[in-house]
Amino acid sequence: MQDVFIIGAKGIGNYGGYETFLKKLIETDRNNTKIKYHIACKYNGQGAMDETKLPGAKTIDDHHFTYYNADCFKIDISEKLGPAWAIYYDIAAFKECIRQIKEQNISHPIVYVLACRIGPFVGKYVKQLHQLGGQLFVNPDGHEWMRAKWSKPVRKYWKVSEAGMVKNADLLVCDSVNIEKYIQTTYAKYQPKTTFIAYGADVTASRLTVDSEKVREWYARKDIKENDYFLVVGRFVPENNYATMIAEFMKSKVKKDLVLITNVEHNKFYEELKKETSFDKDPRIKFVGTVYDGDLLKYIRENAFGYLHGHSVGGTNPSLLEALSSTNLNLLYDVGFNREVAADSAVYWKKDKDSLKKILEKVEKLPASEILTFKHKAKTRIKRYYSWEKITNSYKNLFRLRK
Repeated sequence: MQDVFIIGAKGIGNYGGYETFLKKLIETDRNNTKIKYHIACKYNGQGAMDETKLPGAKTIDDHHFTYYNADCFKIDISEKLGPAWAIYYDIAAFKECIRQIKEQNISHPIVYVLACRIGPFVGKYVKQLHQLGGQLFVNPDGHEWMRAKWSKPVRKYWKVSEAGMVKNADLLVCDSVNIEKYIQTTYAKYQPKTTFIAYGADVTASRLTVDSEKVREWYARKDIKENDYFLVVGRFVPENNYATMIAEFMKSKVKKDLVLITNVEHNKFYEELKKETSFDKDPRIKFVGTVYDGDLLKYIRENAFGYLHGHSVGGTNPSLLEALSSTNLNLLYDVGFNREVAADSAVYWKKDKDSLKKILEKVEKLPASEILTFKHKAKTRIKRYYSWEKITNSYKNLFRLRK
């Protein structure tokens, strides 16, 4: 039996990249008798939820439940920590992993840490883990230190933390070939051991139809029509190139809407961009809030004329995979991470003046046959390289080989 402890996600039932990964890993591996998963979840604070209500979950006590074959333990978070809660959470979870390994006398355990938040502190716990015969695996995620939302001191911390995690990891599991190259090049002095396993995508179609009540209600309330809008889904942050996408769309002569599914409540960047571009005066641009109903969101993707993806930081982005799996035509910011995933199944734009404007006006006139070609290429690529079945099988093979 291989015991695998996974920390760094808020939990299993949350809507997020790591959280979705955990849920899919456990669900597709529910009958595995050779791997035992131990999952850290948040008990309280930001992003915490009651996973015990999920199908397949059984309550043990207030801080402990099982989800199929996974043993899940909850970590208390102090509300006084502010933004530092994530660092505390990972450290507290690592300590709990060490405690459980000792208490249960577990041999050759793996502790898999998602993201590089605790680099300055991790050495102490890795030493304890090694003394117990265990190994530390790390998913370095994307370039957190490059995100514009962080102040310079915070960015510096993320860079130092990334270095600490790379230095102490026995293996780094990169979800992007570009991230793997970056780790090998930037931290060559540590001689990091790396492997590549991508993030996954759901390849099934929405169960909703054009006549579904929730579909008709949502489209009517948002004043939107199927196949008559370009879609953007993602966090409203500068590095996702919202400024370029909105400004270029406003300059274009396209007749369709630009529908943005994102949370902009109390968002300083949103207010600054509105003042700078006056996008609120363009009736085509529609901020419609968030959509947490997965089936409805999939239907909205499937029935968009095209998807705009402006992410410039990170590895294999979940929203890009979902778009390629669901949307017929995808227009992506031209950066290595996006080209690695989509290859020739998408159209690419740059931040140069009028680049996206011209592409928007061109694709709106594309014949249906050409759009169907893009659709076929995208779906084929997702099924071949990014299905959850393929990704979770890769993880099973990885964990089994690490005794």
